[in-house]
Amino acid sequence: MAKILITGGAGYVGGYMTDLLSLNGEDVTVYDNLIYESRFLKNVRFIYGDIRDRDKLRKILPEFEVVIWLAAIVGDGACAVDPFLTQSINEDTVKWLADNYSGTIIFTSTCSVYGINNELIDESAPPNPLSMYAITKLAAEQHIMANRKDYLIFRLGTLYGMGDEHSRIRLDLVTNVLTQKAAFGEPLTVFGGDQWRPLMHVRDVAEATLFGLRKKVTGLFNLSAENYRIREIAEKICNIIPNTRVVFQDMKFEDQRNYRVTSEAYRNLGWTPKHTMDEGIREMCMVIKEQRIKNLSDPIYYNAHYLNERHSRL
Repeated sequence: MAKILITGGAGYVGGYMTDLLSLNGEDVTVYDNLIYESRFLKNVRFIYGDIRDRDKLRKILPEFEVVIWLAAIVGDGACAVDPFLTQSINEDTVKWLADNYSGTIIFTSTCSVYGINNELIDESAPPNPLSMYAITKLAAEQHIMANRKDYLIFRLGTLYGMGDEHSRIRLDLVTNVLTQKAAFGEPLTVFGGDQWRPLMHVRDVAEATLFGLRKKVTGLFNLSAENYRIREIAEKICNIIPNTRVVFQDMKFEDQRNYRVTSEAYRNLGWTPKHTMDEGIREMCMVIKEQRIKNLSDPIYYNAHYLNERHSRL
């Protein structure tokens, strides 16, 4: 059993990760500022705090053998709201951690660092970050690799589906967005549609992390389940949700990212995804159709919208 600190443990990825690691006997503490939450009631130790509070972190970090660093501003739009804040949170805090913490670091980066690449790429492909999100994540991972040996870095594909039963759902991820529209009987408008994305269920991030902890894996790895064109996501939703119609638009979509990755390096160690896109689509459809979310337009479910709203009030 390891003593583990999960920063951002109350979030979309951290929620199920907290549950899975706890159920598997790990001693988990969540460190979070609850930016998207109003409470945290899980039966694990909780420390309310900001990852920029270095005095607080300096006091508590020696207690932990492993830090899983999930806390971040996530997504191109969200990171563009305040680039200086993005650099402070996504890059500077991670560099400080690498320089001031002696235990194992598990860090979630993003496949967005590849930007545009028409080949099937592995971890040796040259980065081509196109956004503040990708730039800061790449800088953070490079600092860890240059200064540490005891690290595990995941370049995550685009996530979908539901995590735990308490943390908020994200409705701004491509599969979840399209599923929401289909659940309401709206046509799925796809711009272009030939753009590639590596995709995976949000719960598989936790499964991969637990695997890495148990096997004491170190290094940098792409982490995704399958590569899909955007049009293929829409077509899959049509197969699951009856009477869904897709409208393809030739106009250029503002998000120019196009990449497909191989996760064979991590799979070859023995890890395999447990969850499927069909599962993610069905669970999201159930939540929407049964009106389990009172207000689907609430900015809380959309990173960029919520941060824009907060920023405008400052």
